[in-house]
Amino acid sequence: MTNQHYGQFCGLARAAEIVGQRWTLLILRDLNVGRRRYSDLVAGLPGIPTNTLASRLKELEEAGIVARLAPSGTERAVVYELTPRGAELGPALDALGRWGAGGMRTPREGEIVTTASITAALRVAAGDGVVPAEWDVAYTVRVGDVETHLIMRDGTITAGPGPAENPDLVIAAGPQIRDLLAGELDAHTAISTGAVQLEGDASLFERFADSLHVPYSPNVPAEAPA
Repeated sequence: MTNQHYGQFCGLARAAEIVGQRWTLLILRDLNVGRRRYSDLVAGLPGIPTNTLASRLKELEEAGIVARLAPSGTERAVVYELTPRGAELGPALDALGRWGAGGMRTPREGEIVTTASITAALRVAAGDGVVPAEWDVAYTVRVGDVETHLIMRDGTITAGPGPAENPDLVIAAGPQIRDLLAGELDAHTAISTGAVQLEGDASLFERFADSLHVPYSPNVPAEAPA
């Protein structure tokens, strides 16, 4: 690792040495959603210098957190994925995402959403993902040009990149989806104010809104306007 050691025999210090560098957590977030080619990581992390991405991936490989898979079958490019040790970071990434979301209000100038960021937000909002076993619903969640899916089936909630196959409801939203996930915007108000637009069985939207929650931190001051 190229970052400076803290000189402490401490688990948190060791973790910070590995994942505390700029861009590293977002690389791990994207890989936590699924395997990525180098070009996929570049596209999902606008603004990251390519030399920085290459350096971070090399460091994460050396730390045993990320594995590089050689092309096989129809795949023509190297693919990166989390190792089992890297996958252990999943709950920590979710916890940090939940904590950070508690202080968010509106996007700052120049901030965008990506497939991985929306997928991660839905996974955080789903929490343990326990729903009635008889529910069998597929949602496509569209935020701008980004499409993700959320499935309630067999008593659990799962979220992933890309639209759902044959969705029961398509939910199109803007930045106010944050308010919906935080429970600050109820299903009826979200529809009546145009914060969301629905395609499909609209009666399933309340189930979506009631099942997902990102905690709001009332002691965090609102962000200053950009």
